[in-house]
Amino acid sequence: MAFENYNTEKIPDELIQENGSPRMGAKLLIDQLNSMSMDEIRNRQQAMDRSLLHMGITFTVYGDDSGTEKIFPFDLVPRIVEAFEWSHIEAGLKQRIKALNEFINDIYHKQEIVGDEVLPRDLLEKAKSFRHQCVGLNPPGGIWCHVTGTDLVRHSDGAIYVLEDNLRCPSGVSYVLQNRMIMKRTFPQVFAASNVRPVIDYPSRLYSTLSQLAPEHVKDPVVVVLTPGIYNSAYYEHSFLAQQMGVELVEGRDLVVQDGSVFMRTTDGFRRVDVIYRRIDDDFIDPQAFRADSMLGVPGLFDAYKNGRVALANAPGTGVADDKVIYAFVPDMIRYYLGEEPILPNVPTYVCARDVDQKYVLSNLDKLVVKAANEAGGYGMLIGPHSTAEQQAEFAEKIKEDPRNYIAQPTLMLSRVPTLIEDHFEGRHVDLRPYVLYGKEGVWVLPGGLTRVALRKGSLVVNSSQGGGSKDTWVMARNAAEAAENETTM
Repeated sequence: MAFENYNTEKIPDELIQENGSPRMGAKLLIDQLNSMSMDEIRNRQQAMDRSLLHMGITFTVYGDDSGTEKIFPFDLVPRIVEAFEWSHIEAGLKQRIKALNEFINDIYHKQEIVGDEVLPRDLLEKAKSFRHQCVGLNPPGGIWCHVTGTDLVRHSDGAIYVLEDNLRCPSGVSYVLQNRMIMKRTFPQVFAASNVRPVIDYPSRLYSTLSQLAPEHVKDPVVVVLTPGIYNSAYYEHSFLAQQMGVELVEGRDLVVQDGSVFMRTTDGFRRVDVIYRRIDDDFIDPQAFRADSMLGVPGLFDAYKNGRVALANAPGTGVADDKVIYAFVPDMIRYYLGEEPILPNVPTYVCARDVDQKYVLSNLDKLVVKAANEAGGYGMLIGPHSTAEQQAEFAEKIKEDPRNYIAQPTLMLSRVPTLIEDHFEGRHVDLRPYVLYGKEGVWVLPGGLTRVALRKGSLVVNSSQGGGSKDTWVMARNAAEAAENETTM
């Protein structure tokens, strides 16, 4: 039996209980895997790998001498989330994104949260992702963050924590959709019997969210996806989402601003564009408003946006909420703007700009995870228990030189999911990135998300750029109607 010798090592496991029996929603899957030989299991994994290769599901690793294009590793054992737990996660994400939207709107207008001393003024003023160009900006419907990817982890205490927010250009949802398609082909009977909630309608939901941003007088808005180009790490996703939504994928050179509006170059001449789903960071979208040396953006785009002639998703300026120092104050934002207690807690966080926090961090670098405020992808980070004395000394100097740029958190255990390692299953640490859409009709959370897995034994770093892979995420439905899925192949 495949799981006969599986050992949770007393680390929280999403599928297997400490006594070795499967959790409720995982029983059908575990029973099927136990009924299969390891040769058959490996054959199915290899078939999935071939599908990934043929479908061109790749990402780019910058600075990798062995080549930039990589197949994103995908493990055949999914993460399973019970319906009752997903309801809790979904409510917490909706609450969080509403508070973050209120915060972004506030800091670009009255800055009441600063005036009331809930957020220290100097932390906001020194936020590298605060965009002074956005002060006084009023995005359509008052919504700034239309697409969010929020990273969640389960700690050894069993609770789900928010690890970080991603509001600029969150990536990974294309892997969620493609992983699901491959999984359904690999375990069709188990999938059909498990009442898994669908994810296939994400592209149509995304298109609806985007099209609602167009001015009300525009009856059939033209939506485009703006990509930096083929060398961007998430280019596969940009092209995939454009294809799934049935809209054009464009680069900055394909767009032009004329008479205050944005137009797309086509073989039939210029065509007006109403909504841009931009996958380019603020700094590069318009050389006239942001970085003058940008070759990726569209001159005049920001003015067209400010004047309501085109809509952008996400709105420029949202990146301030991705700052890991600002993250520490999100629970306070929820209380301040919504008058509610946070449903999903933050990981306890030490802000090195506070003298008392900095002193504690410097004395405990061997126990803490230290993160730079604006880094991503697993970079700019010290994992204390796995670091050397030399690395700790290096980070101590960085913190002293620029305390505003660093936070520290306890080293979380992170739950695990069984993962195929050669000819057997071993637990590997995971996180979960659900995707949230915020439109005029409200907030919608994709049931599931991208489960990222640290494929190296003992590693807590799940990022693809650091050797991580992914798994399908099965959210159990509360009833058969909720699990109904359009079986049309993407």
